[in-house]
Amino acid sequence: MSTGVTTIIGDGQMGLVLAQLLAEHSRPVRLTGPFPEHLERLRDTRRSPRLPELLLPDEVECVSDLREAVEGSTCLVNAIPTQFIRAVWERLGESAAGGSIVVNVAKGLEVGSMKRPSEILREYVGERGIVTLSGPTIATELARRLPATVVAASPDHAAAHAVQETFSGRWMRVYTNGDLIGVELAGAAKNVIALAAGMVDGLGAGCNAKSALLARGLAEIVRLGVALGARIETFFGIAGVGDLATTCFSPDGRNRSCGEQLGRGRTLHEILGTSTSVVEGVETARALTALAARHGVDMPIARAVHAILFEGLDPSRAIEALMGRELKAEKVG
Repeated sequence: MSTGVTTIIGDGQMGLVLAQLLAEHSRPVRLTGPFPEHLERLRDTRRSPRLPELLLPDEVECVSDLREAVEGSTCLVNAIPTQFIRAVWERLGESAAGGSIVVNVAKGLEVGSMKRPSEILREYVGERGIVTLSGPTIATELARRLPATVVAASPDHAAAHAVQETFSGRWMRVYTNGDLIGVELAGAAKNVIALAAGMVDGLGAGCNAKSALLARGLAEIVRLGVALGARIETFFGIAGVGDLATTCFSPDGRNRSCGEQLGRGRTLHEILGTSTSVVEGVETARALTALAARHGVDMPIARAVHAILFEGLDPSRAIEALMGRELKAEKVG
């Protein structure tokens, strides 16, 4: 895989930084996406309003035709947000068929089906190796080549090691992990907890409250993960607590920033209407609470976020309700 062409499908922030990374590793890389005009502008200017500080290397080939872009690729990278994976991969059709490894970097759960990204992709690429690359990856930091670590998660160990080799480099360290369920669930659920963390910031509730939120949010994620068959240790690693902490504290985290604005009194409609990027945690909150209900798992923070986003609950009232819950012993998992 290391010598073949890697095609990144999705020209959002993660697609851009991964294209930069692979080009600097001297690996042939194409970038494509569902909007031809975006790719044409990228080809001409090498810049994107989604990540203006990044200058796309000349070595990255920008291809506006989706099907043309994936032809002959040995690795396909899904950088399409979770709620739009199905629509884009349906457009690829038979072009996505073949022996190439598929790497997913989307984080979320599909509304309605409650499926993880790899479960959606498997409907279109069959049983060949699917690897999810996940961890604390704030794109603005990656664009500046600041050090980061991620995990390549797959039960297909050969595929995971191939992805590890391809994406590891001077400023990106990749570990392997066999727990695909746990890694993808952690990546999805942390965005919902990050929305709550931002609300704490917006309300000025303090660091004590925010740290407690992270700890109890992690406990919720672990409970659901165990119910789905994930390994507990996954949630205490890079793709679990590592990603959760970064997303909840970084000023550049989209979900945390959205939550902060909600805490300050802006409406969700106003916030999303001015955002240049998808705030994955919003729609994932719908799917996460539904998935928890299906498996009988108590996730009070996730439920509160859902109520704030879609049922008109005031964030300050949500904190009061969480603080007033029945007293009990602390338990994780």
